[in-house]
Amino acid sequence: MRIASPLDYRERARRRLPRFLFDYIDGGAYAEVTLRRNIEDLEAVALRQRVLRDVSKIDLSTELFGRRQSLPVVLGPVGLSGLSVRRGEVQAARAADRADVPMCLSTMSVCSLDEVAAVVSAPLWFQLYMTRDRGFMRDLLARARDARCRTLVVTVDLPVAGARYRDVRSGLVPSPGLAGRVARWAQIASRPGWAWDVGLHGRPHQLGNIAPMLGRDSGLEDFFGWIGANFDPSVTWKDLDFIRANWDGALVLKGVLDPDDAREAVRVGADGIVVSNHGGRQLDGVVSSARALPVIAEAVGDRMTVLVDGGVRSGLDVVRMLALGAKGVLLGRAWAYALAGGGQAGVAHLLKLIEAEMRVAMALTGATRLADLGEACLDRT
Repeated sequence: MRIASPLDYRERARRRLPRFLFDYIDGGAYAEVTLRRNIEDLEAVALRQRVLRDVSKIDLSTELFGRRQSLPVVLGPVGLSGLSVRRGEVQAARAADRADVPMCLSTMSVCSLDEVAAVVSAPLWFQLYMTRDRGFMRDLLARARDARCRTLVVTVDLPVAGARYRDVRSGLVPSPGLAGRVARWAQIASRPGWAWDVGLHGRPHQLGNIAPMLGRDSGLEDFFGWIGANFDPSVTWKDLDFIRANWDGALVLKGVLDPDDAREAVRVGADGIVVSNHGGRQLDGVVSSARALPVIAEAVGDRMTVLVDGGVRSGLDVVRMLALGAKGVLLGRAWAYALAGGGQAGVAHLLKLIEAEMRVAMALTGATRLADLGEACLDRT
């Protein structure tokens, strides 16, 4: 199929991936209400069309945490993306690096920090979960520093895992015994291209950053078991002192939806936040990122960098989020679909599409710099 829009990659990914992997990327928690709200509320944001503004020169570059980049986007952390194509995180990181945008590597990546950092010229960002094992976290932060990471994104909205029913139905969380394994094998057999590229030639199928904890022969069952046993529901704001004691780079808190929590993030000295509901994968029924963003941006003002994710599928969506108050946007499913549908070339093409769409949207709102995007660009009628 011909890719004319970022949204086209979702259909290509659906055709290429075994169902359990596609549903892992595509699905949300419970009835997926918040997943839908993220998209629908962002689509409902109306922009003001302005004319006769001299938009012959448009600058999309920005600075995030001390580094200039070509676009106000980041490849956000997506766990297990190394199973979408052969060594998937490596392919995505190469595409991001060549487009001069950062990639935030998930703790739950298939490819390790060292493997991904070796293929990029600019520093990676790294995403961290708070776990019970502080020694493991300390070692992982040291590995991130050694891999030249300078921006740490701590996910704070996952003290417990959300109930993702689609993962149970699809077999990502397999039924006990032989029947569950056979069901997954049948899905793999229905996607021979994936089976050849990833199943046979994409090894090792480990979670590279937590492999020391799981062992060499671990599988998806061990991964979900590790999450249940090690995510720490007792975490409080005080536990960020541990992070600060072991991390001297930029600190970003991902998963903030409430203005009071945003103000608390300022108080504890975070450098930034990501307004996020985990892509609708945690507490279903909460507010969409697009609705939460303006109130939070107003609450913190210029005291920290406000980023956002959730429902962003296009360059037009990026412009909408910037107009609502974000300084940058983390892409999630958008790049995961592109990776699954086209590998490194797919992610590179996605970023070009997003850039082109941003240029059109900004030109038609009369904005020539990202700083021009704001409340004045929104149609509130």
